[in-house]
Amino acid sequence: MVISRTPYRISFFGGGTDYPAWYRQHGGCVLAATIDKYCYLSCRYLPPFFEHRIRVVYSKNETCKTVDEIQHPAVRETLRYLKMDRGLEIHHDGDLPGRSGMGSSSSFTVGLYNGLRALQGHITGKHQLAMDSIHIEQEILKETVGSQDQVCAAYGGVNHIEFHTSGEVVVQPVTLSRERLRDLSSNLMLFYTGIMRTASDVASSYVTGLDARIAQLKRLTALVKETRAILDSREDLTSFGVLLHEAWATKRSMSAKISNPEVDRVYDAARAAGAVGGKLLGAGGGGFLVLFVPPAKQAAVKLELNHLIHVPFEFDFSGSQIIFFDPETDYSEQEESRKAQAIKSFREMEGSTAP
Repeated sequence: MVISRTPYRISFFGGGTDYPAWYRQHGGCVLAATIDKYCYLSCRYLPPFFEHRIRVVYSKNETCKTVDEIQHPAVRETLRYLKMDRGLEIHHDGDLPGRSGMGSSSSFTVGLYNGLRALQGHITGKHQLAMDSIHIEQEILKETVGSQDQVCAAYGGVNHIEFHTSGEVVVQPVTLSRERLRDLSSNLMLFYTGIMRTASDVASSYVTGLDARIAQLKRLTALVKETRAILDSREDLTSFGVLLHEAWATKRSMSAKISNPEVDRVYDAARAAGAVGGKLLGAGGGGFLVLFVPPAKQAAVKLELNHLIHVPFEFDFSGSQIIFFDPETDYSEQEESRKAQAIKSFREMEGSTAP
């Protein structure tokens, strides 16, 4: 059995510029971070004692005899992409709900790909993990998704990610002192609105007409650079919250589906109680709301939003990891050889990452 653990992300600035339809012409960049809330996927080869050949457990429980029968699109197409030709059992567990703006679908794809490759006896580098997951979601599944979620999930950390017109993706870790990182995280609050939506549906309302939103997207790009300069300086972080408010106002002007009256009421109430700025995460429409709130005002904001779930968090710097690796007992000499090679590869990786 192999178990992967993959973080969810918070996107602060630049969301929208990570869609290929935009950055393939203009380039793009985002400032985002992963947090200590995770998607877990366990994968194992299925022993030959069952009527079904494949079992997939998530919000549904699928038992299938062929890959073609699998209803979950990411599972089905990832198995095809990796040419998995043996019986499998896959279980998913997540710390946060899906369709909530935390990049959960991409964390699932990244974690699944990472786990299945490990099961095959291969350790996947972070860049390949991100790019192959982008390929599966954008080119095979034809999802209307950007490219930041897969990169964040694979790499982990607080990152400035650049998307070039060539398709190249460059990840620049934001290297801050522990004190500065602690200062940033202590000013952030995360709330769950309870509004579920499908990100691709919201994104489709503006991605198909990005040329009509050039001014907004260029401003979102500029905000990444301005915010990076704030973080790298000794400047008070309140200006981070001010720019977060501007980014939200800019983003919501791109489509009527990005916000709604209920979200606006929550956001306005938070601002009245002391939040400097904030935004819905992901494409918008619902899900999680991140707010920049000075510590002295956080009790008042929490009281004002007591009908929502407050989710304390810390930043994660691990990215997608294999946290358990124990190949199954197999039933052929050939597979015993594969198992031995997998163990060797994994132990070599452990040795290379040891302090």
